[in-house]
Amino acid sequence: MKNLKCLITDAVYPGIAEELGRYIHVTTTGGKPLTKAELLEKIGEYDILVMRVDPKIDREILDAAKNLKMIGVCAVGTNHIDMEYANEKGINVFNAPGMNANAVAELTICKMLEISRNTIPANYDVKVNHNWDKYKFVGRELRGKTLGIMGFGRIGRRVCELGRAFKMRIVAYDPYLRPDQFEAEGARGASIEELIRVSDFISIHVPLTMETKNMFNKESIATMKKGAVVLNMSRGGIVNEQDMYEALKEGRIGGYAADVMQNELAGSGLTGHDEFASPLFECDNFIVTPHLGAQSEDAAKDVGIYITGKIKNMLGLNREEF
Repeated sequence: MKNLKCLITDAVYPGIAEELGRYIHVTTTGGKPLTKAELLEKIGEYDILVMRVDPKIDREILDAAKNLKMIGVCAVGTNHIDMEYANEKGINVFNAPGMNANAVAELTICKMLEISRNTIPANYDVKVNHNWDKYKFVGRELRGKTLGIMGFGRIGRRVCELGRAFKMRIVAYDPYLRPDQFEAEGARGASIEELIRVSDFISIHVPLTMETKNMFNKESIATMKKGAVVLNMSRGGIVNEQDMYEALKEGRIGGYAADVMQNELAGSGLTGHDEFASPLFECDNFIVTPHLGAQSEDAAKDVGIYITGKIKNMLGLNREEF
């Protein structure tokens, strides 16, 4: 089996290379993602690719991957891969659903607290402006507020559990669940329209599809409570950023906190030097992080063990903990 070759790109759990290296030949990129050009040059000789979300795996790369049999994605989403073409070529693509649920949920609560208590502008005011003025930053508590959770999978349910610890009221939307399944988690099921209308905080945990693209737009934002906050921890295209910018500038809602943006993988993505800008950056009540929801040592290990187990199973090896 040592004749099989595996390429591991990006910053993934080191134990993946260690464990797979016991059975097959493994090459890593030193914890860095490859550019498209670099991957095109290398991919032809490998049977297995382990990656995160960069670069995009398009038809050109898949055509160059003459020996590729499987792609293990150390993340939840696979929208950076041409799945249809990969299937045509018989390449097995698998991800790690739910393995980063707690990490994303904790970051969601972190952002709720930051935007509610103005901690980021307050930190800037002290460290950069050298001001010590607590009266500029009067916030509000999460206790007693209504948290609307859009998508009630593993991440949404963990956000629900954490929100309940802050004594928040929980409403949730998920088209695949029955009312009793929401109630079992201490939440109340609601339609999209009701959730948007009644929530003080709306946390997005649905995939980007034709149905969810631009779900938060001028019309839906107009039905939100004044002072409500949107948190997008899923995919940038779910929120129409121009419409959100206008709503923030006009003071129609209280804030927008995101871990994702529409153009975060534009052009050469994480590996290039494309200009990255947005009118949202002008808004004081917009806070953003660079898609680091799963960026915890704990989540990386959980994902790594899962992906390694999947590869070993497909190779006919017994899964061993490491």
